[in-house]
Amino acid sequence: MAEAFKHLINADTVRAASTHLKRVWPKFDAWRFEALALQGLDDLEMKARAMQLCAALEATLPTDFEQAAVIIEASLAPTRDDEDLAALRSSDAGLAGWVLWPLTEFVARRGLAEPERALRALHALTQRFTAEWAIRPFIEAHPEVAFSTLAAWTRDPSAHVRRLVSEGSRPRLPWGAQLKGLINDPSPTLPLLRALQDDPSAYVRRSVANHLNDIAKDHPALIVAWLREHLSDAPPPRRALLKHASRTLIKQGHVQVLQAWGLGQPLSGTATLRLTPKRLSVGASLELQVTIDSVTARAQMLLIDYAVNHVKADGRRTPKVFKGWTTELPAMGRIALSKRHSMKAVTTRRYHPGRHEVDLRINGVVRASAYFDLKL
Repeated sequence: MAEAFKHLINADTVRAASTHLKRVWPKFDAWRFEALALQGLDDLEMKARAMQLCAALEATLPTDFEQAAVIIEASLAPTRDDEDLAALRSSDAGLAGWVLWPLTEFVARRGLAEPERALRALHALTQRFTAEWAIRPFIEAHPEVAFSTLAAWTRDPSAHVRRLVSEGSRPRLPWGAQLKGLINDPSPTLPLLRALQDDPSAYVRRSVANHLNDIAKDHPALIVAWLREHLSDAPPPRRALLKHASRTLIKQGHVQVLQAWGLGQPLSGTATLRLTPKRLSVGASLELQVTIDSVTARAQMLLIDYAVNHVKADGRRTPKVFKGWTTELPAMGRIALSKRHSMKAVTTRRYHPGRHEVDLRINGVVRASAYFDLKL
């Protein structure tokens, strides 16, 4: 069994922080830091572990933020821009990886009154881990300083810093506090995304796509306008970015977004959906068999998704859309497709027994449905 994610912050993490902070600042009270950081650590979940280490840092690093920032920066490992942040770990050379989450949080808490200095510290930290959560308080409290800094960072040599521009300012960043102001009005980030959407790093472009997808959830018309401006004659990397940015609206069957991708026309033909088995248990797989027949003398581009309407505890059904196929239906032709859908238990969804409906969606419109019964 894979080790629990929370164990990426553990006793070794604490000792690595203690060792390197003591190395660069001999007055560091390593014993007190470890005592505070390790107290009940094994019983805590991931974020709580990071916050406990941050509290221990607040109790042991200098109260003067400039001095604390210098110590933090000196404790960091050397870095190269081609390194995968997810694989970085601390070494004899310095700190890197998950140990830096509490250090970024320290900067967010203690440096809020000194935004220019704090942002310089986050610039260093994000090249060894990520500062995407820590930068958000500065965007809210000091938007003018934050956005002028982010604009400059769009030209930074480090892909990790350029990614932070997009990722840290996402309105609905996972694990991060929502930026309500940018949910209501995303216009301050649009110049940043425009500057980065053709970035040479796929890592940066993926973040831009996710940021645009965040915006799509609240401002679909803005994404329609973005596609009209940036999709025509786009090179392949930008097309891939824009397709990923469109994914929520495509799943929703948004007509204008589907049209932008040449998928907005309703199916001219018929579709059938067959499910096997009709009864299955949690942990088993469902087979979807799809047949689509054309009734027109022209080829049709089809985006085919399906939604499983999961039964809830109170008997209601809520749909979850899954990706199916993007294919061409020949003139007066037929296509047959099949897919296995796992009903394996996952931590993000709780299954309930009962009759589940599956909808087949073609270019955003439900064209066929079928049922299966699920038992626990």
